[in-house]
Amino acid sequence: MPLIDMRLDELKTYQGINPRPKDFDEYWSRALQEMNEVESNVELIKSSFQVAYAECFDMYFTGVRGARIHVKYVKPKLDTSKKQPAILHFHGYSMSAGDWQSKLAYAALGYHVFAMDVRGQGGLSEDVGGVVGNTLQGHFIRGLDDHEDNLLFRHIFLDTAQLAKLVIDMDEVDSRDVSVTGWSQGGGLTMACAALEPRIKKLAPVYPFLSDYQRVWEMDLAVGAYDELRKYFRKFDPQHKRQEETFAKLGYIDIQHLASRIQGEVMMGVGLMDTICPPSTQFAAYNKITSPKSLEVFPDFAHEDLPGLHDRIMEFMIADNY
Repeated sequence: MPLIDMRLDELKTYQGINPRPKDFDEYWSRALQEMNEVESNVELIKSSFQVAYAECFDMYFTGVRGARIHVKYVKPKLDTSKKQPAILHFHGYSMSAGDWQSKLAYAALGYHVFAMDVRGQGGLSEDVGGVVGNTLQGHFIRGLDDHEDNLLFRHIFLDTAQLAKLVIDMDEVDSRDVSVTGWSQGGGLTMACAALEPRIKKLAPVYPFLSDYQRVWEMDLAVGAYDELRKYFRKFDPQHKRQEETFAKLGYIDIQHLASRIQGEVMMGVGLMDTICPPSTQFAAYNKITSPKSLEVFPDFAHEDLPGLHDRIMEFMIADNY
């Protein structure tokens, strides 16, 4: 089989090379404290789109630094005498929560479904800005020239955890049965969410983005989703005098360093020909997970649809309920 990265046996032991900041745990403790002090001010607005077996709502809450975060919420109309499971969906880079239709299958099975618009990307969530330095392009480099507490993906990771906390605390939701899934950026956010909100029961990340930035750079694959890293160096550090500092700061928002916090059961999908999120960067995170985990490997596939995986994820998610 052709290779664009390591052999599978090597991938399964790879531990990543992007540095982990010495104060990483303190950094995220401080971030979670800030999140917990936010008044969420949740608002539910009934959507014009409705179906017979569920109610559809535009949900809004206030995240860190005052941004209003938008979520598509589908509430099942099944037996309301008992609490129901819930599933959170996170979307790909620059995209949005998508159409209501894609959330209905889980709602038909009795799941509360929540799909969040990432702040400042394709949906309705706000990006309130307010950082020193580059805002021309790119989200994972937003805040690199400012204090690490102002990294945009810090706030986005916290949005995922805050949403999970809000869902877990809902009266109609079974707090012991809240799961999360997403592809690419959504896969990275899936892992960040479950790391920062350890009550997540199951998670299914697919070729997760936002991992092992230095490995991407050394593979010369800072293109596509990671292209903003190359542009950052060209525009703001053309001689790479701050390269070490840059990767050290990106370590705060590197999901491989959060992965050991995950307590839920994990099923991860990966295509071994992925040049957008190279397999080694994905395994850097996967190999640090200590909770029960499994892999769905597609040797000939890249950053694309992985045949049958949506069905496999659903089977994984609902296995305890059907």
